[in-house]
Amino acid sequence: MKVSARDSSSIVLKVINEFQNDFDLGKKVTDAYISDYEEIYKKQLLVYKKSEIELSKGLNKVITPNSMQIEALENLENLRLKNKDKALIISATGTGKTYLAAFDAKSFNPNKLLFVVHRRNIAKKAMTTFQSIFGNSKSMGLYSGQQRELESDFIFSTVQTISKSNHLEQFATSYFDYIIFDESHRSSADSYLKVINYFKPRFLLGMTATPDRMDGNDIYGLFDHNIAYEIRLNKAMEENMLIPFHYYGVTDLTLNGEVLENESDFKLLTADERVHKIMSKIQFYGSDNGVTRGLIFCSTTSEAKELSLKFNESNKFRTIALTGDNSEIERTDAIELLESDDLAVKLDYIFTVDIFNEGIDIPKINQVVMIRPTQSAIVFIQQLGRGLRKTDGKHYLTVIDFIGNYKNNYLIPIALYGDTSYNKDKIRKLISEGSRLLPGESTINFDEITKEKIYASIDATNMQLLADLKKDYNGLKSRLGRVPMMMDFLENENREPYLFVEYAKSYFNFVSKVDKSFEVELSAKAIKLLELFSKEINNSKRIEESIILKETIQSGSLKLIKFKQIVEESYKYSVSPETIESCVDNINFEFVREKKNNKLVTVREIYDFNILKKENAVFIFHEQFEVFLENKIFKSFLLDSIDYSISSFNKEYKFEDWIDGFQLYRKYSRKDVFRILNFSENPVAQNVGGYLVSVDNKNCPIFVNYHKEDDISESTKYEDKFLSPKEFDWMSKSNRKINSKDVQSILGKNGNIRLPLFIKKNNDEGTDFYFMGNVNPQLNNVEQSSMNTDGGRKVSVVKIRFDLEKPVSASIYRYLHENIDLKMMASSIVKPIASDVRQLKIELEEPEKISESLHTIPFFNFYAAAGTFSEMQDEKDYKYISVPEKYATDEYFACQIKGESMNRIIPNGSICIFRKNVIGSRNGKIILFENRDVYDPDFNSAFTVKTYSSEKISDEFGWQHTAISLKPNSYDSCFQDIVVNEDNSNEIKVIGEFVTVLSI
Repeated sequence: MKVSARDSSSIVLKVINEFQNDFDLGKKVTDAYISDYEEIYKKQLLVYKKSEIELSKGLNKVITPNSMQIEALENLENLRLKNKDKALIISATGTGKTYLAAFDAKSFNPNKLLFVVHRRNIAKKAMTTFQSIFGNSKSMGLYSGQQRELESDFIFSTVQTISKSNHLEQFATSYFDYIIFDESHRSSADSYLKVINYFKPRFLLGMTATPDRMDGNDIYGLFDHNIAYEIRLNKAMEENMLIPFHYYGVTDLTLNGEVLENESDFKLLTADERVHKIMSKIQFYGSDNGVTRGLIFCSTTSEAKELSLKFNESNKFRTIALTGDNSEIERTDAIELLESDDLAVKLDYIFTVDIFNEGIDIPKINQVVMIRPTQSAIVFIQQLGRGLRKTDGKHYLTVIDFIGNYKNNYLIPIALYGDTSYNKDKIRKLISEGSRLLPGESTINFDEITKEKIYASIDATNMQLLADLKKDYNGLKSRLGRVPMMMDFLENENREPYLFVEYAKSYFNFVSKVDKSFEVELSAKAIKLLELFSKEINNSKRIEESIILKETIQSGSLKLIKFKQIVEESYKYSVSPETIESCVDNINFEFVREKKNNKLVTVREIYDFNILKKENAVFIFHEQFEVFLENKIFKSFLLDSIDYSISSFNKEYKFEDWIDGFQLYRKYSRKDVFRILNFSENPVAQNVGGYLVSVDNKNCPIFVNYHKEDDISESTKYEDKFLSPKEFDWMSKSNRKINSKDVQSILGKNGNIRLPLFIKKNNDEGTDFYFMGNVNPQLNNVEQSSMNTDGGRKVSVVKIRFDLEKPVSASIYRYLHENIDLKMMASSIVKPIASDVRQLKIELEEPEKISESLHTIPFFNFYAAAGTFSEMQDEKDYKYISVPEKYATDEYFACQIKGESMNRIIPNGSICIFRKNVIGSRNGKIILFENRDVYDPDFNSAFTVKTYSSEKISDEFGWQHTAISLKPNSYDSCFQDIVVNEDNSNEIKVIGEFVTVLSI
């Protein structure tokens, strides 16, 4: 309290005396006093909450649909007006699906209704909900176990009971007018299908929060693909239909130098030190009202039981472990104790593995703790959703996630933010932005080590595995009831469709490859054209070509003046004459080059393509290309690719962040950059290094790998760094002086020049760079300097300090400077493995003969392979081989290596173990590659094993930017390096890293 008065005033004296009196009456605050006060506080809080709930009950007697339910009800009515007799509602847990069903049933007014669920307690709660809507106008009864109230108008039944033939056949097939299946993602189970196929209602309604089944079964088809309404978790949060959550990602414990991994030892999982840390953290983060009612999700039932025991032994908590072995009654009793207001008997926590993932309603849960690796985004959302239901007296949910070195850590942001694009850059941005991109009052908090573990997992994860791509393709096809196009993936907020292009070179290629029902053939030239348009034109990085193509396809021609008008009206900038000429060249594939007879030539020259011409200020197609457009399939896939490009560009485009062709902080490949800057051809990587001055001296893009790898040459370890968001220190190429021609150009001595800066955090991120804006040199901060070479001699280099025209945003600046060594973090995801050579008797077994108790991994025969490695995994085209226990995880596989080119390490005919994920630098490692465009005469297969080398790198950018050498390691000197140039490097698939020889 602040008092304004003179020092000698009586007011001051009175205040001091009053303060002293209060201070003298104060009680000493001890641990015992705090503990007693906490108990009093909790009891008073419960009294207050009870009175608050009673008051709210008295005030809310009339139940009416919320905004979501009103829209869904209208959609259901519209479907019925179109004579549809089935519909599916997709709605996040806690958003009022049961009330929605009751409201729709009231509108439909059936004489007989059947509500089917998988648990009796849910059936009872659903019946209570319907009674609150219908009152006494309809009689209602249960049909489950021994309780069979057949005479009721509305019957609420468990599927276990009604699916039995003797129960089903008591009803005529048309007995029920309206049937509702709750948790209808289970509908593909035999018991549900039996009920669905038996009855012929006038209307069938399915309701689920998770229609996308992990088992691949088609739920959408059961309801004729009629989705009446969909509201996922993030949308429900935006609509304030669920309570907010506060998520805390914390680092799981390291014990004796061991970090928790996917297959951590049980003793490590239940060690006292870890248990004490879990107790400490859950108490620290607490809950909304101090009376915690929590669910703790564990990896195994044995872990759940042991942790519950240790929690109880601490005398700080009252807990129980529930598993699949517990009866329905035991689970119900435990839930009642968890929700009890009697503190003498109330449970604090229930430990479980997965029995509470779905179908359980515990509204009072206010803390969810995850001490297991995330296996899927679906399961993560199911477990998070257990605590998001609104209930009286509950203000928010606390979520505490203990994160170890788990390979699936990348799934955490996908689940939390609801972004299922699997676009690495988007996921990184979500983590970097924290809570800003979350709806409502929810927050997300990661400690720094945890954040880096997630980044490492994102970098290490292959987002283009065929099995994953096929799963999402088939899932959307099931949802739509037809072949999905790229635009369908965007419109349904599904996987980033360009991942299909990156996997198969075009979306048409992918569909042709995986969809047996898609029996369409195109000519080789048409297929090549779709590949080129997909990869080189319609990648959404420059919009002009896509607009020209779309408008010309639709109208037969496009006037130049109209093209300029479209761009100016849509994007508020003018297209330069140089860009227009560049677009025509690009569409005719004169910018892109490929090798022919060991010489780089334009794609147009190789394939004799003539696509577009500009005559009298009008764009028109060549007759040759018009022939391709006459094929409806070719045209539809090309237009889809164009629409994808325009739509993706529009989603990223912000005028305030647009700088002459580039969007601030969007990622671009070097090829993208040179195309956008109107270079006439894509430069050879070795000629670029970290920058390249254009022939006309107007542009010099600068590329920086911010965190350089340790194994690059000394003469490329440039000291590039931010001094602040406004200043950047940079070094020229080696062997440069201030008077060198390119340095003089950068300093503006040869005329005005644009210097766009592109940065990537490290090589693990891939080949693309963030556009950071344009920079200008500080002419008074230019220094002639030197740096060492590998041989120890000095070479000249120029240091320049740049000003950024626009300061770097806080989020990306923070991301670039987060101080954990990502490469070290990434490499710790998989433990080092001793390279012990074991002489074993090798016996191969078919997959169906393998016992779970055996220590086995897949054995692939690459010499008989007809398909790719992804296809072999997906189709289970392998046998099993016994290995030492430490290798018996899904991280490893085995194959036989034939040939003499690696015989110093791998004798001819050896059976070897490989690790799937190659994390961090590949330099010097023995790698198994797949490349159908490169022939290895020693291995005589599309697969080859060689030592990866990037010794010829001339700059700091890693293998993506120069020739890759796949080196033999043989006693026989006749074997030569296999060299892959940059243009073909994207075709190389890294399959695995050599671990050990299993048998010779």
